[in-house]
Amino acid sequence: MNIKSRLIVMNFLQFFVWGSWLISMGGYMIVTLKFTGGQVGSIYATMGLASLFMPSLIGIVADRWINAERLLGICHLIGAMSLLYAAQVSDYSTMYFTMLVNSMFYMPTIALNNSVSYAVLQKDGIDVVKFFPPIRVWGTVGFVFAMWVIDLGRWSLSPIQLYVSAASGILLGCYAFTLPACTPAKVKRDGSFLSYLGLDAFVLFKKPRTAVFFIFAMFLGAALQITNTFGEAFIHDFTGQYPDSFAVKHPSILMSISQISETLFILTIPFFLQRFGIKKVMLMSIFAWVLRFGLFGFGNPGDGFILLVLSMIIYGMAFDFFNISGSLFVKNEADNSILSSAQGLFMLMTNGVGAFLGGVISGWVVDYFTVDGIRDWQSIWLAFAGYTLILGIVFPFVFKYKHNPSSEITGSPGVA
Repeated sequence: MNIKSRLIVMNFLQFFVWGSWLISMGGYMIVTLKFTGGQVGSIYATMGLASLFMPSLIGIVADRWINAERLLGICHLIGAMSLLYAAQVSDYSTMYFTMLVNSMFYMPTIALNNSVSYAVLQKDGIDVVKFFPPIRVWGTVGFVFAMWVIDLGRWSLSPIQLYVSAASGILLGCYAFTLPACTPAKVKRDGSFLSYLGLDAFVLFKKPRTAVFFIFAMFLGAALQITNTFGEAFIHDFTGQYPDSFAVKHPSILMSISQISETLFILTIPFFLQRFGIKKVMLMSIFAWVLRFGLFGFGNPGDGFILLVLSMIIYGMAFDFFNISGSLFVKNEADNSILSSAQGLFMLMTNGVGAFLGGVISGWVVDYFTVDGIRDWQSIWLAFAGYTLILGIVFPFVFKYKHNPSSEITGSPGVA
């Protein structure tokens, strides 16, 4: 099996692990376990809490002491054990701390997956910007496949979804140890305090455009997990009104259109980055989020079904143009000696600070618009749409970046 195929397997399993529960577990906790919106939001916010420190910490370890592919395997094995325990939990407090442990060891693997892919491709002299997106698209395929397995197995409201995720995590944990070695960079540290602690990637904040980019990555990270957290719970609330609709019977399959859309938009990233540059690509992402939430606000499983489908399709642009393009932008801005640390820092800002604030605050928003157990989903989604609209208005004025078409292909920085 050639190296591209091996990375495809890694990316497929990486996101199969997540896709097995990320979208469906919100509905499981609300419908089956009877948790409140605030409780569900706080449990999803554990991903953000863990990402405040774990991706950066693990990235530092990978850059300085332990092979990245070995850390990837270790983290997945520990994460799988926590999911096996979570499948047996029914009270909020225990579920919160169990999922916090899982988040502490799963969230760093997203950045590690990227850095391992980049390192292996670069070692073989393969163009990362050109070939990584087609490899990464198989991660989305894995995510979609996992969602379909859970939906067709009728496990969306069952703890079985956690057992499926744990089994795939064990498989990936073992597989990671067979990947090519991604050894720590042999770089002489400059003797500074940040270098001594291994926090070299924080020097990226010295660049104004990179600092602004990270701040908006945090704000978009807050939006990133909202539909993951409450998307299926939203659809399940139509059970009484549209009991025989496709959306209510197969919510995970409907939600998976979002990830199917990702597979298409990922493949367009090299074209859009070269043609328009990171600034315009990020702006496209922000306004795609506005549409994502707005269409949810006016959609329903009946005569508004097409609006739900359109919301799923636009998600591909919203997610990929921010997450994948942003990861590539950070790679271009960082030196190879801090590759893993830089990816960990990107994760800290998006799936860390951003996701934590997004999970907690979105839970408050859902509870605010809930009266006597009835959730006003239109107001909820339009509130989120308004938030991202503000980001879209402000971003082009504060992110100073002049596009150089050759920079997105060669990997050199753009012009400030």
